[in-house]
Amino acid sequence: MLFKGITTYGWPNGCWFLQGLIDKVKHLMGLKASQAMVLNVMGYDSCDGRITFDKETNKIRFTQAHDPLLLRKIQALQSISKKLGGMLFMSRYRSTSVHLLGGCNAASDSLNGVCNPKGQVFDVSGDQPARHEGLYVCDGSLIPCSVGINPILTITTTSEYISKHLVQEVLNFKNRFKQNEVMTTGLVELANSTMHSKISGINNSRLDKGLQSHREVQTMKSKENVTFKETLKGFIGGMPCIAYLAVKINLPGQLTFSQNNIDKTYEHSLLRGKVGGYVVFQTINKEPLYVIDGEIDMLAINNRTPYTQYMHYKLVLASTSGSRYLLEGKKVMNPYILATYAWKESKTLHVTFKEFTGKDDKQSKICGDNNQQKVDLNGELHLSVLELLKSLISMQGNQKGLFVCLLLQSLWRTYILQIPRNAEPKFTNFDKNNKTYPTSCLHELKTGDGCLISCQQWRCNLKPWKSKRVHGFPILLLNGHSTESFYLPTEPTDLVRTLLEEGYDTWNLLTRTHPQHASNKFTIEDIAKFDIPAAITKIQELHGPKTKIHVIAHCVGGLAINIALLGGYVSAAHVASLSCINSSMFFKLTTSALLKMRLPLIPISMAVLGKNKIISMSEEPNESFRHWLVKSIVRLIPQYERCTLSGCDLLSGIFGNTFWHDNVTPKHS
Repeated sequence: MLFKGITTYGWPNGCWFLQGLIDKVKHLMGLKASQAMVLNVMGYDSCDGRITFDKETNKIRFTQAHDPLLLRKIQALQSISKKLGGMLFMSRYRSTSVHLLGGCNAASDSLNGVCNPKGQVFDVSGDQPARHEGLYVCDGSLIPCSVGINPILTITTTSEYISKHLVQEVLNFKNRFKQNEVMTTGLVELANSTMHSKISGINNSRLDKGLQSHREVQTMKSKENVTFKETLKGFIGGMPCIAYLAVKINLPGQLTFSQNNIDKTYEHSLLRGKVGGYVVFQTINKEPLYVIDGEIDMLAINNRTPYTQYMHYKLVLASTSGSRYLLEGKKVMNPYILATYAWKESKTLHVTFKEFTGKDDKQSKICGDNNQQKVDLNGELHLSVLELLKSLISMQGNQKGLFVCLLLQSLWRTYILQIPRNAEPKFTNFDKNNKTYPTSCLHELKTGDGCLISCQQWRCNLKPWKSKRVHGFPILLLNGHSTESFYLPTEPTDLVRTLLEEGYDTWNLLTRTHPQHASNKFTIEDIAKFDIPAAITKIQELHGPKTKIHVIAHCVGGLAINIALLGGYVSAAHVASLSCINSSMFFKLTTSALLKMRLPLIPISMAVLGKNKIISMSEEPNESFRHWLVKSIVRLIPQYERCTLSGCDLLSGIFGNTFWHDNVTPKHS
């Protein structure tokens, strides 16, 4: 209070000093809670403040602006403090500007300001008053004085007002340019036609017939296209949104439709087209957002999930004020339990809505990374039954029957036949920098019950004097059942690589459930009682007996480390931190998971497997009939997202989808 409070607020008058000192002592002793309240008054000043630089002393001088209402403000604050039973401490720096305005003041002429009321910058280089073409100022620097309140709405209104004039000027310029271009083109065509008619003497009736035939061809082509309207309603970012779309599907003529062969390569191109219309999203922009460039692909395929059919929408939107947005959406149709979810998936559009501030009008620039994103929202739009009927009624074009047949055919293949498209996906090299995987050291361990296991160690190559990221505690990774959860050599950013780059020594425990040490007779308690303590003992042998260990565990590994700690097999003093992802942590299970839990699938499958109860996720050339039978049955279990890789198909059938394919680097297994 003495060195900061008095310097800031000044010396208290009268008994205020003693009372303030007593309150401070009570607060420090915990006998009284702090009851301070900040009172802030916003208002006008005379706008005569000055900031200057003193060259002699190299200091900035600030001259306070005159506030004619300062005395009345102080009296009002004193009255409030008195009614609250408190004391008023006033800052010596009684006026503060937190929203700086001015700098390019708007005025009627160049003598009093930088811009005119439309935001156009004055040009004072010539003798006559003029302005710089295309140069505008539209932010808070236009406002020449304090507005007394938070100026955000004033600045926004000013920017919108100036933007309308800017857009109008651009339109006028384009109209003048087009008129000049038309006049120039007309004169050239007139001269060419006059000269050509004199030389060749073309009959005007032939020219009229040619133009008429050209119009007929264009009319026929337009009839070959299928057009329909679509209205989608829903919420984006929790805010209501309606999309009124006009879709034009480009259907080339003279193509035969075969009901027997559904592998035609042209069906993808027949279900693509352009989109127009507008979007009403008043929470973001009160004006309608018009589609200036839109595309639709009703049969988009991802090589990673060839069983899944997507319908992609990509709309570039623009408002009359110049704001531009990107709306991207997709309908995801998976053959999960045949066509149970077909209606819900086909009418639900998952969308992302973004705003960009690019200066280039090209779509590639609008949607590129060089633009600054101001809005990024997610949501869903839905197509109701009534709107679907309206779309079917409004459908036009000679090829609409073919379009409907192809669309139904693609849905039949997706939901009923479940035939993958592009069964041979194109895999890419996951490591563009040709980095090799870090070398590791394998430690053989013998547990207390005599079982042989191992622990893989990656030493951190960063030196303490070279990097500040080197940490003292090692990390122990505990995998799920018979799979690698963290050591993924095909992924450039797996957890092992990430931990090594952050400066941690990393250990990966290969328990008795791992394929390298597969044991047919064990319980999860055996892992907790013998395997984990053996790994911790080995780590402490190399790092010291008092070393604490970070533990990251998944599935069975997470359950085992909890049993080890709660059962007293591992001391909590040896664990620095514990991060688990367990199935027991997910209290809300899906219907499929509940069904698997209630059915006796595990004892039946164990009985079918016989003595060797470890299932390999890869195709084994010499596997027994029992293993082949179990794998075949597992692949029949409904899966939400599928690919053509055998190991992935088997893993998803047993556990359900443990990952999404878009998050995994493509690589042959």
